[in-house]
Amino acid sequence: MSTAAPQPAMLPPRSTPRAAQPSLRERVASHIQRRGALAVLVLMAAIASATSSTFPTWSNISSILGNNAFVWLLALGMTFVILTGGIDLSVGSLYALGGVVAAYGAHTGGTWLAIALPLATGALWGTVQGLLVSRARMAPFIVTLAGLLGARGLLQALTDEGATTYLVPADSAFRHLGEGTWVPVITVAVLFVLGAVLLTRTRFGATVTAMGGNENASLLMGLPVARTKVLVYVLSATLASAAGALGSARLGSGVTTIGVGYELTAIASVVIGGTLLTGGSGSVGGTASGVLVLAVIHNLIDHYFSQYGSAFTDTVNGAFLAVVVLAQTLLSRARQTD
Repeated sequence: MSTAAPQPAMLPPRSTPRAAQPSLRERVASHIQRRGALAVLVLMAAIASATSSTFPTWSNISSILGNNAFVWLLALGMTFVILTGGIDLSVGSLYALGGVVAAYGAHTGGTWLAIALPLATGALWGTVQGLLVSRARMAPFIVTLAGLLGARGLLQALTDEGATTYLVPADSAFRHLGEGTWVPVITVAVLFVLGAVLLTRTRFGATVTAMGGNENASLLMGLPVARTKVLVYVLSATLASAAGALGSARLGSGVTTIGVGYELTAIASVVIGGTLLTGGSGSVGGTASGVLVLAVIHNLIDHYFSQYGSAFTDTVNGAFLAVVVLAQTLLSRARQTD
């Protein structure tokens, strides 16, 4: 007499654990960090428009946009660098160097050489810096500080310590790239859209953000950390040189004294836009808002406090940056402790 084999006990289906959903407090902190610069910009613009009849005029707005087009390009490249947890102090000097080599190219070889020379110079400079940071494992601060001094020294050598000024021919097609407001602003807008797509819709952008969050974890995941580090410094240096080329087209010459302190303005714009200095969190749109916040502050100070000069502007910008960094610190703690 055969007996039926015992049937195994039926176990309830194993539930798949769900990722913890961010709390209300964490979501609010994240939104403030990412979009706080835009809210401050809208508030400042509204107050300025209500208190000044000249602020909302097209001539003033076009002046703000046109004068800061080049800072936007520096800040765009700096966004990617800071997102990885790095820093690039060389962009101000590369901005000036790009302008000089662009003017030299326009003077000797025409428009194509004026465009190709600064782009090649920036790409080569960024490659060297990126390799030193990624392969030699040198500190980004030291590498790019050396880059700042080296680019400024090369600039002085090319111009006989400022004695030689290369002029862009008035009839050159390259000269038209910097004329007016719309061409530089449209160029910047297109590059920012491409930068946003690169950061949010590509594997490269995901790797940049992951590296800033946790570089060791990114290595364990098999992400190309070293290659990405090189690419972000190439991107930053190339954009800085391109900004210099646009600047030389606008000014009609390669000016050797420009760009001093621009790296600090770019860093401040990125941080004010919500990108953490430690990396891992930020956005291209926030950087665009950060540049405009500083530009509007400068515009308002020129309008209401012009008698105090640029020193007052630097003081206000520094105080504002300190407040933003403090707010970011508090918001980050709120997100971590929730």
